[in-house]
Amino acid sequence: MALMDKMKAQAQQLAQKAQEAGKAGQSKLEDVQAKRKWDGLLRDLGAAVYAQKSGTATADTNADVERIVKELTDLEAQNGPMDADVASTPESDATPDSGTAPDTETTPEGGFKL
Repeated sequence: MALMDKMKAQAQQLAQKAQEAGKAGQSKLEDVQAKRKWDGLLRDLGAAVYAQKSGTATADTNADVERIVKELTDLEAQNGPMDADVASTPESDATPDSGTAPDTETTPEGGFKL
């Protein structure tokens, strides 16, 4: 009977660890989704501000800026402060292969490099 009790205890421990791993995975997924939404909103905000500064804004641009800022504020209130460094996103970590050879620039005469 002691063997069966040990097996039950181990099974319960494994089930608990699996549940904890599932919760950690779900939390990570939610963090990634929030980060992607944050990055998209910042991109949209930048596009709207650029439109304002370049003179190509529409009548709805000011309302869009206000809406985006409110969404960013709400997202930050739900998830805490977000890192605005877009370079840390998973999409931008992978550099696309341009299919070209690496730049092997030779130094011109006189030792100058442009």
